Amino acid sequence: MRTQVGIIGAGPAGLLLAHLLHLAGIDSVVIEVKSRGYIEGRIRAGLLEQGSVDTLTEAGLGARLHREGLGHDGLELRFDNASHRIDLHGLTGKRVTIYGQQEAVKDMVAARLETARPLHFEVEDAAIHDIEMDRPRLTWTKDGTRHELHCDVIAGCDGFHGISRAAIPAEVLRVYERVYPFAWLGILAEAKPISHELIYARHAEGFALATMRSNSVSRLYLQCAPEEDLGQWPDTRIWEALHARLGGVNEGPIIQRGVTGMRSFVAEPMRHGRLFLAGDAAHIVPPTGAKGMNLAIADVRVLARALTAFFRGEGPGLMDRYSETCLKRIWKVQRFSWWMTAMLHRFSDSDPFEHRVQVAELDYLVHSQAARTALAEQYVGLPYDQ
Repeated sequence: MRTQVGIIGAGPAGLLLAHLLHLAGIDSVVIEVKSRGYIEGRIRAGLLEQGSVDTLTEAGLGARLHREGLGHDGLELRFDNASHRIDLHGLTGKRVTIYGQQEAVKDMVAARLETARPLHFEVEDAAIHDIEMDRPRLTWTKDGTRHELHCDVIAGCDGFHGISRAAIPAEVLRVYERVYPFAWLGILAEAKPISHELIYARHAEGFALATMRSNSVSRLYLQCAPEEDLGQWPDTRIWEALHARLGGVNEGPIIQRGVTGMRSFVAEPMRHGRLFLAGDAAHIVPPTGAKGMNLAIADVRVLARALTAFFRGEGPGLMDRYSETCLKRIWKVQRFSWWMTAMLHRFSDSDPFEHRVQVAELDYLVHSQAARTALAEQYVGLPYDQ
């Protein structure tokens, strides 16, 4: 088989890249190790920056997003038993939208299938070959048959645990990582959200977050230990902790629960030879800043533009600058996500000084227009040219 771009991974990064390339008349093949049901059903973050909404809309992927997405013009910070609203729209003219990642993936899968271009689920033994040559290859097995795909370019959009990053030689790749000493215990509950906007709470017992998936389904998080045993968290304990940290919540049947570890991770460079990394294959951010899917979309915008220029005969200049261009934004987002995480979480059981410093920073933030504006600008998403 032969194609222009071989894409590993049918998450938001891989599917969006395939769609943008299709709109530019560029052929691609997408392979994915999981089933269609799995990728469309896995619950992930659901907050989209203004720029992400605009990107999906411009690509013709925004019809259901605009019908069902929940637009938010602000967010709330709670600490020291008081609430403070940050007016995102008033400070920036932009807003964020709640729309589950799995819903965006469903839209992208449907769009891909409409093009009749290849999308292969449940592949096995996928491997990358010859990335330092002009004709790299992908191989995989499907239903017992071995396949080989010759490409001009390979896009590694297969997430943190995928094969793409590992294909870059160890002597070339540099990794920056921070693993945080806490995690999030998250639940999905059939309960009306307590607010139409997100609530971030700094509490002496630990961080909490109230968000939603719809007007009748709440998504709620509690700071916990990374090794937390869910068996030690019956429903009653979860609700008691949420009431204490958020000042009250609406209870309902818990339909999903899990523990999410917290880490910051960046791999440099994001390009080696004819292999390009995008999304979680190259970087992970703690979920406090709600940036994971948005960073993937930002990567893909840059990569699609670079590949389009290359295949139109405009040379490899944008491809050569892909990693540098993306990393400028990635490190700014890493800094913001680290700052939000450090400001809102409990790091120690016995450090009252650190607690008072965090409260002082929050107090300064909510009473300073300059500080609120800085938070709002980063939360709604930095311009793509920064």
